[in-house]
Amino acid sequence: MTFSPGPERMLVGLLRAGHLAALEQLPDLVAEHAASAGLDEVRIYLADLQHSVLRLLTGEGPSAGEGASKEIAELGVDATLAGRAFQEIRVLAGTEGGGEVDEGAEGAEDAEDARRWWVPLLNGTERLGVLGVGAKAGLDAQGQDNMRDLASLVALLLVDKRPYSDSYARLVRTRPMHVAAEMQWTLMPPMTFANHRVSIAAALEPAYQVGGDAFDYALAGDIVHLGIFDAMGHDASAGLTANLAVAACRNNRRQGADLITTSEAIERVLITEFGQATRFVTAILADLNTRTGVMSWVNRGHHPPVVIRGGRWSTMLQCRPAHPLGLDLGLPVTACHTQLEPGDRVVFYSDGVTEARNAAGQEFGLSRFVDFVIRHTADGLPAPETLRRLVRGVLDYHDDRLQDDATVLMVEWHGNAQERVRQADAAPESVAPALG
Repeated sequence: MTFSPGPERMLVGLLRAGHLAALEQLPDLVAEHAASAGLDEVRIYLADLQHSVLRLLTGEGPSAGEGASKEIAELGVDATLAGRAFQEIRVLAGTEGGGEVDEGAEGAEDAEDARRWWVPLLNGTERLGVLGVGAKAGLDAQGQDNMRDLASLVALLLVDKRPYSDSYARLVRTRPMHVAAEMQWTLMPPMTFANHRVSIAAALEPAYQVGGDAFDYALAGDIVHLGIFDAMGHDASAGLTANLAVAACRNNRRQGADLITTSEAIERVLITEFGQATRFVTAILADLNTRTGVMSWVNRGHHPPVVIRGGRWSTMLQCRPAHPLGLDLGLPVTACHTQLEPGDRVVFYSDGVTEARNAAGQEFGLSRFVDFVIRHTADGLPAPETLRRLVRGVLDYHDDRLQDDATVLMVEWHGNAQERVRQADAAPESVAPALG
C-alpha cells in the first residue's frame, strides 16, 4: 500500500512523536500532524465506563477533560450523531457538536452543509470513543481513508497510554468509584474482543460499586477460555474473593490444566486462604474451540448459560452443577460439551441481571432478559451494542439502583473462517456475520 506525502507525513510523524508523549499531549500532537493531511479541528472523545457519554480529551487539568466549553465537552451516546457513530461503528458526518442525525450522512454522498465527521476509535473491536474531524462535505475517498487511518493510530496511542494514566481513568468516570470496583476493573480484560471466528462482549453493573462479580476470557491457539464468577457478598471482601478465584483460574489454565482440574484448584486456593465454607464463589468455566465450534464447560453452582440461535431460538445449556467453589461439599464435577452452530450466541450471566426488581418488586426475569437479547440480535446490532442496551434496560427497570452485581458475558461463534470464504465465493450475495 502506498501513501501520498500528506497522509504518510501525518501517520509517520504522529507515530514517532507519540512514543514518549503523555496522554495529555495527544490532543495537540494529533491536531498538529492531522493538519498536514488537510484534516482540521481534530478532537478526541472517549466513552465513559458505562458508554453513556463521550467526553472530550483536552489535555488540560488533572482530568484531561478540563478547559473545554460545555457545549463540546460531553456528547450523549444516545442523543448525538457522534454517539450514533459510536453505537453503529461507522463513519458519519453532520453538524458541529453532534447535531441532528442526518439519515443520508455517510460516505462521500453527504450533504454539502456537513461540517464535522465522526470516526469511531477502535482497539480491535473495543470501542474507545470517536474522533471528531473538521473537513469539507463531500470529502473524497482519499480524505475518508486519511480519517480512518488517523483514528486507527490514535486508538493505538490511547491504548498504549491508558494503563499508566490516571487522567484517562478520571476522564472516563462520571462519578466516584468504590474501592472494590477499582479492584475489579483492574482485574478484568477489555469488555470487547473479536477475530474472524469469535466475538466476545461483556457488561458489568453497577459499574462504580461492583463488588463480587467478575468475568474473564483469554485465547490460546484455537481455544477461547471463558469464565464468569459471582462471589458471596457485595463489598471489598467479595472483590478480594473474586480476584483470588480469577487469579487461581488463570494460573492453572496457563499450566495446561483442564476445566475440572482448574475448578478444583480454585476451590483449594479459596479454602486455604479463607477456610472452608467461609467465602464461596459460583462460577462457570468454559472452553470454546473456535475451529470446530465445540464448547466444553463446568458449572460450579451458577445459573446455566443460554444459547441464542438464528436470532430467535434459545435453550439453556444444562450440565449437572457441582457445589460453589469454596464450600468443599464433595459433589462430583462434571464437564459437559455441546456443538455450536455458526452465528450462535452463548450468554453467561449472574443473578443480578435476572433478579433485579422494579419499584413494584417485580423481577426483570430470565424470559425478559432472553427476549431482550433476541430482539436486539434480530435488529442486526453487534454484540457490544446489544449488551450496552441490555444493561441500560436493566438499570432503567430498576430505577438505576441495583441491589446486586449484574454481569453478562456473551460469546458469538462465527464458524470456520475458511469455510465462510468458500461459501461467500459460491454465493456472492451472502453476507458473513458481522464481527463484534
